Amino acid sequence: MSFYVTTPIYYVNAQPHLGHAYTTIAADILARHKRQRGEDVFFLTGTDEHGEPIADEAHAQGVSPQELADRYAERFKALLPRLEASNDFFIRTTDPEHERRVQQVLERVHENGYTYKGMYEGWYCPRCADFKVENEILEGNRCPIHEIVLERHQEENWFFRLSAFQEPLERLYAEQLDFVMPRRHYNEALSFITSGLQDISLSRERLKWGVPVPWDPGHVFYVWFDALLNYYTALGYARNGDDLTSRYWPATFHLVGKDILKFHTVFWPAMLMAADLPVPQHVFVHGFLLGADGRKMSKSLGNVLDPFEVMAAFGADALRFYLVRDVSFGADGSVGMDAVRARYEAELANEYGNLASRTVAMIHRYRDGVVPDVELDPALTAEFEGLPKLVSDHLDRFDVTNALEEIWQRVRRCNRYVEERAPWQQARDPEQAAELETTLATLAEALRALTVLLHPYIPASTDQLLAALSAPELGYDRAALDSRGGGRTIATLEPLFPKRA
Repeated sequence: MSFYVTTPIYYVNAQPHLGHAYTTIAADILARHKRQRGEDVFFLTGTDEHGEPIADEAHAQGVSPQELADRYAERFKALLPRLEASNDFFIRTTDPEHERRVQQVLERVHENGYTYKGMYEGWYCPRCADFKVENEILEGNRCPIHEIVLERHQEENWFFRLSAFQEPLERLYAEQLDFVMPRRHYNEALSFITSGLQDISLSRERLKWGVPVPWDPGHVFYVWFDALLNYYTALGYARNGDDLTSRYWPATFHLVGKDILKFHTVFWPAMLMAADLPVPQHVFVHGFLLGADGRKMSKSLGNVLDPFEVMAAFGADALRFYLVRDVSFGADGSVGMDAVRARYEAELANEYGNLASRTVAMIHRYRDGVVPDVELDPALTAEFEGLPKLVSDHLDRFDVTNALEEIWQRVRRCNRYVEERAPWQQARDPEQAAELETTLATLAEALRALTVLLHPYIPASTDQLLAALSAPELGYDRAALDSRGGGRTIATLEPLFPKRA
């Protein structure tokens, strides 16, 4: 079975921030989980490099748009290995192959009769690179995202006949009730459609930094049409000499922030229909990370939290864990360094890390590093029954937060089990030798299974622990408890989450 997940491509007019890390980490969790289940996974991310904001920023810095795009794209690329992202390809919209395929697809839209030339006038946000309709505009004629005063633009453009897709989109939403997830964003997108669709600009004439319109080279494509097509075009050239389109298209999940909902849930499926292409299976819309001021974390608002700073202080696994643990995925949530520290110390170090350290230490102390090969304690194993399915069911709905909560409940249960069984007391009584072996074997096996389930969230730490347990297998069939999982000689273990200054 194939599984294709994408992040939005990130705009390269400034440094990457925590919001970019958030989306990438969530997509990576799902990609890693699906690989554990044996699915054929393709995970795409990249950068959006055309449009007016790039041209304006390049002009302000006294460099060419391409120079600016090259500089910032490298910074986004450098973020990925630091996040432990397992993406299969990194697309740039200045890739010549992307530009060529954009022209091919939109030429088909043109030939199918869904374009025309006309005069456009409207309120425009240069940071969004988007014309705003009246019900989107804040008081004072301001952008709802960037809160800057909008500009009035009038220019001759090519238009896309979005209005022609009113009924097809309503039919799509009626037939595919999980096309947009979660449900509140489905309702929001459907409301936008049923309020009446208007034709939108497909091209810009006065702007030169973009993909040229092949049937009218004096125009470039409006940046959103160029950018949205990345999800489709990447498959054509991500592997030299191997077109992956038939293998992975349509995409399984597009993961996007709620500020770009209408582009991905209205414009994008309409464009695909106009080009006679299948629409994606799901668009999952997540909320905003909020700064200390309670507003969306944004470069333009200056309230960002630097992911590199968080990772320097606590490591990549801690950042990955924190972002999906502290903020319910799909909702808005405030973030900050103090909250990162609290999760790191209370849960990663004191709960999971401590469980790992004392389990490994006790097996070395009491059984010379060999996991007893005995039946497991049904009092604990019963609470793990069905856990892999519970986790996979959540993740099939992109519910990364509740999937993690299911796992973490068992981490806490294992810690309580240690206190209940008190193996240090069992070890003092020769008549309890069999009970001690049951305790140690059960803890080792529960820890191993939990670590397999946690791998998509904290890959580096779980790799380290599974290696110490002499059980490196990550396949999802290894996420359940074996009735007799012992006999292995395990290694010593350095603290997974050491104390931080």
